[in-house]
Amino acid sequence: MSDSHDHDSDLVPPTRRVVLGFQDADELEVPDLPTEPVPLNMGPSHPAMHGTVRMVLEVEGEKISSADIQIGYLHRCFEKESESATWTQIFPYTDRLNYISPMLNNIGYAMAVEKLLGIADTLPERAQYIRVIVGEASRITDHLTCLGASAMELGAFTVFLYALKAREWIFELLEEICGARLTVSYMRIGGVVADMPEEWGQKLLDVLARVRDVMVEISKLLDRNRIFRDRMDGIGIITKEDAISWGITGPVGRSTGLAYDVRKDHPYLVYDRFDFDVPIGSVGDNFDRYAVRVEEIVQSMRIIEQALAQIPPGRFLHPDPRVSLPPKSETYNTIEAMIAHFKLIMDGIHVPPGEIYSYTEAGNGELGFYIVADGTGRPWKCRVRPPCFPATAVLGKVLPGLFIADVVPTFGMINMIGGECDR
Repeated sequence: MSDSHDHDSDLVPPTRRVVLGFQDADELEVPDLPTEPVPLNMGPSHPAMHGTVRMVLEVEGEKISSADIQIGYLHRCFEKESESATWTQIFPYTDRLNYISPMLNNIGYAMAVEKLLGIADTLPERAQYIRVIVGEASRITDHLTCLGASAMELGAFTVFLYALKAREWIFELLEEICGARLTVSYMRIGGVVADMPEEWGQKLLDVLARVRDVMVEISKLLDRNRIFRDRMDGIGIITKEDAISWGITGPVGRSTGLAYDVRKDHPYLVYDRFDFDVPIGSVGDNFDRYAVRVEEIVQSMRIIEQALAQIPPGRFLHPDPRVSLPPKSETYNTIEAMIAHFKLIMDGIHVPPGEIYSYTEAGNGELGFYIVADGTGRPWKCRVRPPCFPATAVLGKVLPGLFIADVVPTFGMINMIGGECDR
């Protein structure tokens, strides 16, 4: 009778070979198995979809063969609600379009109404400078949110904390000037609600110096990070021709080499008085979109510093009583001011009949408002041209050929904001 060792050895098939350690990739034989397309729902509950987008992907293995991008999960009914609100009551609705940079939405809408009223060229200079300052501060918060959240989705949680820390510093200052961190409602037709608080400008400069230090730290963590670069370089390429044909603007459009910025090409407010550059990319991939946003933060800081140095004294609201509310002290003490206040609040500003399209440079690109007035205190139509809508639409062309994991950084760098895209 054989011993137990001989008995156990008989159980191992003679053809089996145990390999210790790793084999070279060239030695591995990967069978060419047939695959078939499989539908895959990504979102709207997927964390990288931010709860607002559904992508129906068709995948073969890990590779995407087609992508159907479905929006509408955060529809705010902005355009229909605006028809039953006075021109001034619409400002809180604009806050909730791009809720990361609401000041820029306020500015875009206010300028559209001011053009219809014919007062765009007579706005107080101080009001124009204040709009530029708070608008560029809001642009910085928009880019910080995009960069921090996108880095976190790739595993760089420290970058997320750094970016949101810097964003919070700016939010605190915006709260000081208007009373709210996020839903600001700071603009008014003809200017702004209130002047800058005393020493507020110096506080902003101090915060910007700290934000610069944070951006240096973020660049150290990401720019040469092997994992980050592998997930970003050459992934999600959008060509310049596609950007033009799809109507893509903003950081996504500029990453393709399309040097279009409304502040430069069609200056509004006092942007023609500032020296700043428009960063553009050359590849149009995810890393270019990251790099463009980083540089735009630097340029926004340059604009703010110049604006604070140039800002003149004076009024912060248009003096026309048909547009601006009288001071509270007069409202409480004179019958004329009380009547004017009542009419503006109840009936709204009477905008002459007409239509206009006005556009500004928001955080994601060209933000347009097409409004139609019928001579009453409420708009007949208020249509929004959301800048991230075309950038989201092009994903249906960009994603096929990429891997499932590539959806996360690509969608993150598009920076789709549901409130403005679905409106």
